[in-house]
Amino acid sequence: MGKTAFFIACTLILLVPGAMYGQSSTGALNIGASIQPIAKENIFRDPDYYNWGSSIIKGSKGKYHLFYSRWPRKLGFSSWLTHSEIAHAVAESPEGPYQYVEIVLEGRGGNQWDAITAHNPKIKYFEGKYYLYYIGTHVGRHAVREQKRKEIGGTGGSHPMWDVLRDNQRTGVAVSESLQGPWRRSGKPILELSGPITTITVNPALTQGPQGTYYMIVKGDKPNEERFIRNQAIAIAPNPAGPFEVQETPVIDYMDTEDASVWYDENWKRFYGVFHAHDFIGLISSIDGLTWRKADHYKVISKILKRKNGEIIRPDRMERPFVYIENGRPWVLSLAVKKGADSFSVFVPLRE
Repeated sequence: MGKTAFFIACTLILLVPGAMYGQSSTGALNIGASIQPIAKENIFRDPDYYNWGSSIIKGSKGKYHLFYSRWPRKLGFSSWLTHSEIAHAVAESPEGPYQYVEIVLEGRGGNQWDAITAHNPKIKYFEGKYYLYYIGTHVGRHAVREQKRKEIGGTGGSHPMWDVLRDNQRTGVAVSESLQGPWRRSGKPILELSGPITTITVNPALTQGPQGTYYMIVKGDKPNEERFIRNQAIAIAPNPAGPFEVQETPVIDYMDTEDASVWYDENWKRFYGVFHAHDFIGLISSIDGLTWRKADHYKVISKILKRKNGEIIRPDRMERPFVYIENGRPWVLSLAVKKGADSFSVFVPLRE
């Protein structure tokens, strides 16, 4: 190879993100290195409600819209399974501060698949419409009176009906032409139990691949497992409303994880997903959206948060990671935090 050809080849390697890693590489995206300390405006809490599971989207007028779960503090934290609803807040920046606007979805009642609760939302914009993915549950043909719901939520996992509600959780979607609604809900769940997940289909995370296919990571129980371990599966569909078909190869089955958020990165030409494990937030990657592995910078953050004033927050729980992307760059890492009797949303700034 002549000097000129060698120079051109080296230049191309430097210019193409990930070229030096080859097709087998997981990419060098390093979200953990971008994490900044948080300020007061990066924390969103409500004195009357637990906040959980945030998802952010930029609206047509430049404002940032937050969709999140909430349920009354007076009913206890375990009442997420019996009383969660999806709310909407707005801010001038994806980092906050956010102001509550309205309730978007509640349990639909009757014998619907989402009769009880609307929980863990993900908001997306595809093909001129907004898609709000969420989970709900039910108890079958017989309605549960409000007093019984309060009893289940207040008691938690030891209540005889807890497993009925937990095991009936499914994923669906509501569609609207506007972030202000109205929202048209799916008449039934948009995917069924299959492959590497059983019992439940919950906590959907969705993106569109470069060829137009829609990819959803969804959580379920691990089949043929006596221990309490969850698997993450990948499901695909030709359109964002589904139905989605679960694939046989799991996304994560080598440890207990949940709460994925997923996107396609145009710079690295690959899919990325964040998730939470028991003591850290992790990052996975895929070239084709079907086969996933640990990213090069796999551990994003331990379950500890630093504030600008020097204070350290050590959450009891830190879950539901969501990465807000704008102009191809990760901008905010959103997290749900539980500390003692408190529960709130945190929007961690990311800087290159």
